Amino acid sequence: MEFIKKITQTQLFKISSLNSLSVILKIGIGLITSKLLAVFVGPGGMALVGNLRNFLTSLESISTLGFQNGIIKYTAENKKNENELNKIIATVFISLLGIAIVLSCVLYFFASFWDKAIFGNDFDYAIVFKSLALVLPWYAISVFLLAVLNGLGQFKKVIWINIIGNGIGLLVSIIMILQYETLGALLSLVISPALLFFVTFYFINKEINFFRTIRLHQYDFQIIKNLSSYSLMALVSSFLGPLVFLAIRKNVIEIVGLEEAGFWETITRISTYYMLFVTTILSVYFLPKLAVAQNNLETKRVFWSFYKTILPLFIAGLVIVYFLRFFIVNLLFTNAFLPVTTLFFWQLTGDVLKVASLILGYQFFAKKLTVAFIFSELFSLAVLYFSSLYFIREFGIQGVVMAQAFDNLVYLLVLCVYFKKSLF
Repeated sequence: MEFIKKITQTQLFKISSLNSLSVILKIGIGLITSKLLAVFVGPGGMALVGNLRNFLTSLESISTLGFQNGIIKYTAENKKNENELNKIIATVFISLLGIAIVLSCVLYFFASFWDKAIFGNDFDYAIVFKSLALVLPWYAISVFLLAVLNGLGQFKKVIWINIIGNGIGLLVSIIMILQYETLGALLSLVISPALLFFVTFYFINKEINFFRTIRLHQYDFQIIKNLSSYSLMALVSSFLGPLVFLAIRKNVIEIVGLEEAGFWETITRISTYYMLFVTTILSVYFLPKLAVAQNNLETKRVFWSFYKTILPLFIAGLVIVYFLRFFIVNLLFTNAFLPVTTLFFWQLTGDVLKVASLILGYQFFAKKLTVAFIFSELFSLAVLYFSSLYFIREFGIQGVVMAQAFDNLVYLLVLCVYFKKSLF
């Protein structure tokens, strides 16, 4: 009993418990939105939603200049140095606001071009990109503020913001999908994240006087220079990555059809729900720990803390997910989506390998290992794309998830070799 008591009193346990609540609520909300999507947009519409998701991920990387992990690192390192912290906040805020305004103009005035590029010639959803142009600055700043809170060590507030954001997203999705079906689903993806700005601003203002912090004379180009390595890393992972997925989805549509592409988006959506537990706890808790680790021994402790606590729980959860796969598909979607159950084994296998490699991959960001990260990420994306071409032709839609599992295995082995001193 004393051992259990000690565990429950640790910061990691308390944060993990709150994070678990956040993920459970997110999944509960996902049950509702996924059902709405299944009923009102079908597998084909799900594929279009997937295309927009990939585009938004790339756009987020550009609009935030890929600074997110860098902001967490430098805020964590300078949270006791008020002058330097104010410089970081002012510099990044001014830079991101300028970039967001430029991108908004590009999105708004070339909305028809983006519509054809993302959805093809058979659809007319230019209004989605015009709406995105109007809300993008709010969204970019909310991502920035959330990263600052994360770097300040306000883990609970970050998780509560995510919980509130999920609730907002649910309300917007229900209203938009019921009103406009596929168009509504696309618009809800665009609008919901931007509304998070108001929640994030409320919480950040309790930690620092935000308006007093933003001063033009505080702008320091050296900070942008220091963060530039994170931009390069983000451009590869958050910008090129979704573009590769877009290309793969186009191959799926051409080779096996739009409906099958919708099945892949469906299993990806399910994966996103349970992956939230790990990705959130990694960025909220483990990344700041890796950022301040002084040597290989301290880094090793962080790595193995993850492998001994989070990874086993994740694997146990996925075993349950696999045996409940028919129930999950019927609950979340409709009978038209039952072919998705054939994709679970390889998707879950790939996700276990992915989670095992994620903690190692975060070391690239924590220690600014820019060149190594870029090479490893480009290698991984190349393996994913070319293996998917082969596996899709050989095994149909299952080939996509098989390619992902294969890529995650190769990537994990590469990282284990590269970080062997810190790991072993």
